[in-house]
Amino acid sequence: MPQITLPDGSQRSFPAPVTVADVAASIGAGLAKAALGGKVDGKLVDTSFTIDRDASLAIVTAKDADGLEMIRHSTAHLLAYAVKELYPDAQVTIGPVIDNGFYYDFSYKRPFTPEDLAAIEKRMAELAAKDEKVERRVLPRDEAVAHFKALGEHYKAEIIASIPANEDVSLYREGGFEDLCRGPHVPSTGKLKHFKLMKVAGAYWRGDHRNEMLQRIYGTAWASKEDLQQYLTMLEEAEKRDHRKLGRELDLFHLDEHSPGTVFWHPKGWAIWQEVEQYMRRVYRDNGYQEVKGPQILDKSLWEKTGHWDKYRENMFTTESEKREYALKPMNCPGHILIYKQGIKSYRDLPLRYGEFGACHRNEPTGGLHGIMRVRGFTQDDGHIFCTEDMIQSEVTAFTALLQKVYKDFGFTEILYKLSTRPEKRIGTEESWDRAEAALAEGLRASGCEFEYLPGEGAFYGPKIEYTLKDALGRQWQCGTIQVDPNLPERLDAEFVGEDGSRHRPIMLHRAIVGSLERFIGILIEQHAGALPAWLAPVQVAVLNITDSQADYCRDVAKALQNQGLRVTTDLRNEKITYKIREHALQKLPFIAVVGDKEKAAGAVAVRARGNKDLGVMPLEAFSELVANTVSSKA
Repeated sequence: MPQITLPDGSQRSFPAPVTVADVAASIGAGLAKAALGGKVDGKLVDTSFTIDRDASLAIVTAKDADGLEMIRHSTAHLLAYAVKELYPDAQVTIGPVIDNGFYYDFSYKRPFTPEDLAAIEKRMAELAAKDEKVERRVLPRDEAVAHFKALGEHYKAEIIASIPANEDVSLYREGGFEDLCRGPHVPSTGKLKHFKLMKVAGAYWRGDHRNEMLQRIYGTAWASKEDLQQYLTMLEEAEKRDHRKLGRELDLFHLDEHSPGTVFWHPKGWAIWQEVEQYMRRVYRDNGYQEVKGPQILDKSLWEKTGHWDKYRENMFTTESEKREYALKPMNCPGHILIYKQGIKSYRDLPLRYGEFGACHRNEPTGGLHGIMRVRGFTQDDGHIFCTEDMIQSEVTAFTALLQKVYKDFGFTEILYKLSTRPEKRIGTEESWDRAEAALAEGLRASGCEFEYLPGEGAFYGPKIEYTLKDALGRQWQCGTIQVDPNLPERLDAEFVGEDGSRHRPIMLHRAIVGSLERFIGILIEQHAGALPAWLAPVQVAVLNITDSQADYCRDVAKALQNQGLRVTTDLRNEKITYKIREHALQKLPFIAVVGDKEKAAGAVAVRARGNKDLGVMPLEAFSELVANTVSSKA
């Protein structure tokens, strides 16, 4: 007689084993209809799951995050079902849930076209309307291999064959389609109503470039029509804000096949870069960091000592000279330890904070490159803090407050905080992990931050905090981090002399605020839709004449503003003023100063602010003050 405890603490007793669906029905018809699955003692299961003992149960519906994930997972299966119905020769491989949707990889004799996608989506809707029951069964591994081989699904058979021989596998069937899956899934296809197929891309089988290139169909699925439409509207806005598109339109940078995965910065783009870098340099200087600079190329033996050679070799660019093998650095930390080791360090020197705008190179696969967001050559605002274990909490608190100010200045006000804790495979004692995790948590609490734990997501040598910012479209970007590392100082023999006169190992805190400058600038461009705040704008003021008679005065105005440290351009072309105003407005400039004979005679300018705001005529001195205040306030 199982006794079921519900989330509100109430209990229900049943005379025999009972399914999740039965429990939902006993509570009410509405819940029974809405139920997608259940959480039995914290484990997500199908509504058909039988409970034969006392247990806690939460009914999962489309309103829950778990319910939305089930919808997306099941819609991936619906996609495969539709593809097999329309293209029986296609072979199915894998179809996981991803952020905001799902994908499924197929092997097929020809590329899928946009017309194919429309036909597949239509067939998915027809299959969903049939409201076919989704049923689970379990087979021994070898029997499942034989089953899929008989269907001609060789990829599925290969996946199952890699599972240990003594294990059973679960299969899910809906109508005429059956797929390998752990589940859980929605109870019937009728629960899948709000979805859209987005695009087709290439993907290597099992992520290995030596294998066949498959076709990956991406889709999105939501709990309601409104949620789906909101997401599609967001994508339309994101497309308008795409940093690659704006980079071309605003003449900021370009990417070139002569150097794939690296950025060619144009003058205006480089002005943004310099403003970000110089701002961060002031942050370093004002917060106890000493800026350092390490070499680009380091001997293979160093990377062997750090462990990167064994674990990261395929992502490193290498070179050779005089029979010695070197690698372009993919990160800056080993170089900072070598700098730290020069001279004897005392406990009185700690905490010692190094910062570097370190150029790094990583051999990312071509398919993973994305504008300036994901590149092979990038520069990090990299920092490392050498400290004692007792200093971790205070350093985390200070770093968090600093990061919050930086993000606010760049226009980001919402930050998510996540603490990644010890993984299953790790080094160090349980006590040292307890202390490190507690120090990071207390550091966040002291900063007034609410945070979530990510169990098991820490590195093998220490826990970390991830700082994720939300942009204007609600998208999340993980940029900042602070990571506890006792491992690298041990590997590279870093020490300090303690108060007791003996040698001790420092703790190394890896930390970054903006991370890759390339990626962060891409995020900034999309956050502000190219209309960067005045302090970051590559051109802050354009001075425009109406006729040639004001040309000299325009030059004087520009010179006066430049002497105030502002970035100014003049447009003295013999064009209609309306044309020139429109052209500079499209470049999203913060201010346009127009000069005619009246303004010239009065020593003034007619000012237009971004967004077609007419601020009227004002003396040059007042305009200069307005721009300077706007820049200094980072408004």
